Amino acid sequence: MAADQRTIQLTIAEARRIAVRAQLLDRPRPADVLEVVRRLTLLQADQTKVVAPNADLVLWSRIGSAYDRDELADLVAAHELIELDGMLRPAEDIALYRAEMDAMADGGTLEGWQRSTWEWVDANDGCRRDILDRLADSGPLTSRQIPDTTVLPWRSSGWNNGRNVRMLLELMVARGEVAVAGHEGRDRLFDLATRIYPDRDYPPLEDALQLRNERRLAALGIARAKATKQPGEPIDVGETGEEAEIDGLRGRWRVDPGQLQRLDEPLQGRVAILSPLDRLIMDRKRMQELFEFDYQLEMYKPAAKRRWGYYALPVLSGDLLVGKVDAAADHEVGVLRIEEIHADEPFAAGLTEAVQDELADLARWLELDLEG
Repeated sequence: MAADQRTIQLTIAEARRIAVRAQLLDRPRPADVLEVVRRLTLLQADQTKVVAPNADLVLWSRIGSAYDRDELADLVAAHELIELDGMLRPAEDIALYRAEMDAMADGGTLEGWQRSTWEWVDANDGCRRDILDRLADSGPLTSRQIPDTTVLPWRSSGWNNGRNVRMLLELMVARGEVAVAGHEGRDRLFDLATRIYPDRDYPPLEDALQLRNERRLAALGIARAKATKQPGEPIDVGETGEEAEIDGLRGRWRVDPGQLQRLDEPLQGRVAILSPLDRLIMDRKRMQELFEFDYQLEMYKPAAKRRWGYYALPVLSGDLLVGKVDAAADHEVGVLRIEEIHADEPFAAGLTEAVQDELADLARWLELDLEG
């Protein structure tokens, strides 16, 4: 690594090592579930169970078969992890979103679509109050269990038409009035936010946004200063961290200072089997630039057009993404079925054995026999 007073110069290999370390995919493996989530800052709460729900699969990738799935459920039930915007987050991080919720509830500074949604909630204030009263009396409910007393229906391009209560609940979450309390099957349970969120002071909006950028950069290790806006969690980090350039790549990057201090340490790499929604690869542009990895989640493609399988799991070896595993858990039969292992380049014998060991650990964790 070379540096001048303005910009740090990194090789692509150094940038990869930073990303892998930040995501706790090196050695030694972490052991504490809550501390892992605090380091990662979030787990996407996707309930697809082709192999296992994403949050569980991400934790297994870090901890291994010592990870107890009940521990995650217990942390959610105890409100030490809280779902917000489709992500499980440490309870203390909710404070970084409260000022934004206040702004959504107040409505005074909102513009564009946010102003339109505020006006829609205001037009349905009677239903909003009904929901708050019903939750206060009964505790957590799904949207299906709440009568629709809206007077102005939700209008969209078609996907959410008629889902008035669900849309109102989501906007009440954005306003900090209700919160996700858990799940009943695939349906979210909602309760009063005062019962879910920690009762603590929170920073003003500008400070909160800066702290969120810092937390995001610490979890990613290296990220773009600016990126195209996308639904859900942002992938850029603003001006936090240190400015960097990566050999052969265009644009401005930001690096977590803590990771720069470890840059001269050899990476204690290992083989890891990843969820398709793993944070290491969710920014597909960064994935392609840093890892030169060709990958898409193909579950929405016709079977004939899939290259790697319905729910292929990326394979990490050290700081390289080297292949995909077409796998599915069949709990009725009691097997973890491996349809195929797609190697981007032929695996050496040691790598083949390490991948097989990791798949055996996955089957053991799922309490299934390994087949294929």
